[in-house]
Amino acid sequence: MAGTDLAPDDLLKLDNQVCFALVTAARNVVAIYRPILEPLGLTHPQYLVMLALWEKAPRSLRQLADELALEPATLSPLVKRLQVQGLVTRSRRNGDERTLDVGLTPLGVQLREKALDVPRQVMASVGADAESLLALRDALSPFAGRR
Repeated sequence: MAGTDLAPDDLLKLDNQVCFALVTAARNVVAIYRPILEPLGLTHPQYLVMLALWEKAPRSLRQLADELALEPATLSPLVKRLQVQGLVTRSRRNGDERTLDVGLTPLGVQLREKALDVPRQVMASVGADAESLLALRDALSPFAGRR
């Protein structure tokens, strides 16, 4: 819309709303990932948890929640389901029973190898390369808050 003079009424049109475009895009992104993640036995939120743990594990539930921009109460059921699947461990920290640490099981570590193809499949499904997706991510940074 740069260089375009929009009337005040045009600014209120649904199709001109950034929030609507982002919500629609987010829903569509999850739909793109769904069939790619199904063979791995992961939902999109579970995939995000695993990505964070593959970068650094173990870590506390609070640290993981902060990294994923989720509330611990929202993250806890996701982690429990991943534990039931045998992918993560949950244990109370020695010396601080209030802290719940989340780590990877050997099966969770192995799953990373299978997940290495996920980004390529996503790029193929949307017809984009890594550079264009990184540029899109960077363009969204004003809306991402803490990043």
